[in-house]
Amino acid sequence: MKLIIKGGRLLDPASGRDETADVYVQDGSISSPFAPDENTEIIDATGKLVAPGFIDMHVHLREPGYEYKETIATGTAAAARGGFTGVACMPNTNPVTDNRFIIEFVRRRAAESGQANVYPIGAISRGSRGEELAELGDMRDAGAVAFSDDGRPVSDAGLMRRAMQYCRMLDAPVISHCEEKSLAAGGVMHEGYQSTILGLKGIPSSAEEVMVARDIILAAETGCSLHIAHLSTAGSVALVREAKKRGYPVTAEATPQHFTLTDRAVAQYNTAAKVNPPLRGDRDVQALREGLADGTIDVIATDHAPHTYDEKNVEFDLAPFGLVGLETAVGLVWTELVHTGILTPLQAVAKLAYNPACILGINRGTLTEGSAADITIIDPGITESVDPERFAGKGKNTPFAGRTLQGLPVITIRSGHYSYKI
Repeated sequence: MKLIIKGGRLLDPASGRDETADVYVQDGSISSPFAPDENTEIIDATGKLVAPGFIDMHVHLREPGYEYKETIATGTAAAARGGFTGVACMPNTNPVTDNRFIIEFVRRRAAESGQANVYPIGAISRGSRGEELAELGDMRDAGAVAFSDDGRPVSDAGLMRRAMQYCRMLDAPVISHCEEKSLAAGGVMHEGYQSTILGLKGIPSSAEEVMVARDIILAAETGCSLHIAHLSTAGSVALVREAKKRGYPVTAEATPQHFTLTDRAVAQYNTAAKVNPPLRGDRDVQALREGLADGTIDVIATDHAPHTYDEKNVEFDLAPFGLVGLETAVGLVWTELVHTGILTPLQAVAKLAYNPACILGINRGTLTEGSAADITIIDPGITESVDPERFAGKGKNTPFAGRTLQGLPVITIRSGHYSYKI
């Protein structure tokens, strides 16, 4: 397939390009300019943004084991509709992705049915139980791009230190779910005024910040690349900022829900807004936005976590944590961050494409000649009201239903072929 994408605003953080330019695609790669022929399709991108394909480095595809929530096929369909050409999937499946055979299974299923590139993340510990290390080297050899016990913190500091020592040798990042269970135990939302008036047990900010500090110290000691998942508090942002000033190998991500919503979204016991870490206060939202703007926070990721209607339609205490984010993320980034001037379009693309690719060590996230033709085209002026019934993924559990978003993906191209077109 030969494509020429004409007249769009090219955004390529890898080269620093932000200019009106044509993009040429041939044989699945970004090409040098060529003359069109009868086999060339021309896309008019006038007034649109042309970016390297977005990569969500924090999703839950649920397969194997929880296919009633999501599958690799439906999850990657949601990714393509949301403008993502690649996703890194967390290991909290059933069985847990803690050995090479499940890594190979995920990759095989993605090749068979996926509409986006899938990058498996292996578990740090066997069964994600935090008791003994999983087969890290074997999983790395099978294609794992990183290691995490996401959904469960590694409470044993000695085990986490050994994991970092091994991962440094394997040149693989550790992705940390920072939660001190003894502080968070039994909590279902942010600890504060809202939890008090709702009569719900809260999770204090310190439950996150204690573990952020611990893992930063371990990363500094071991030299292992540490990526901190879903920052949610002002204190965590400050800790990451200080770590970067000291030159420690630390990166971090924030989710759209955490930089757009506060714990007030839990009013009326709205289980769609029950997430872990919980939605925090106004000061925390502001700190996350400042961290995104000044580069403290490197990545925007969704923590896409689908659940069924029946699982979420229960008492707040009993509902599982998590919401779906793949199909609303880009609209929220443009509505809340780009159109408001917090991020430039080029900065937003860096956090959605180039930075995730660099952290995970995958050869994507750029539109330079010879690179894979993974491309996201955004119309910054188009609007839509979020309707979960239109989602391509199985999960409909979103607190953004009915919200109007401006700036949406209209075409997603993977390896030179359409995976989504509006």
